[in-house]
Amino acid sequence: MPAWPGGPCPDCHDPMPPRIIHCQTCGALLNDDLQPKPIELPEFVPLQEVESMIDVRPLGYYVSCPACRQELRIHGKYVGQRVQCKFCRKPFLFSFQNGQLKRIAFYTDCPHCAKEIRAAEKYMGAKVACKFCNGALQFVESIAM
Repeated sequence: MPAWPGGPCPDCHDPMPPRIIHCQTCGALLNDDLQPKPIELPEFVPLQEVESMIDVRPLGYYVSCPACRQELRIHGKYVGQRVQCKFCRKPFLFSFQNGQLKRIAFYTDCPHCAKEIRAAEKYMGAKVACKFCNGALQFVESIAM
């Protein structure tokens, strides 16, 4: 449509001069070609590196037996309970609070490929990649220690 030719406003009927966009009285748009067109919002696509970084908690731990110093693999559900060494048969409290038990490493399943990962203690809190699938992980401490 060409520019506003002039004449009465379609809304308030006040006379308006030619070549203006809005009515000077009521502010109505005088040229229908200038109507705002609806904007299509693009589909949200999360960034892969942000989406794939997953917090992973240990399933269990590798510890040294306080009596014989053999390495034991103990599931995290036993934290705070008395357990028995499978080598020397001595019972001990599976807790990291008293300082007697030395945590060597921890293990967990990769949420990307479901393979078991053993990680050294120094990686707790670190952002790492799974050695099997390169999936992005961040090891976070379990609440009950």
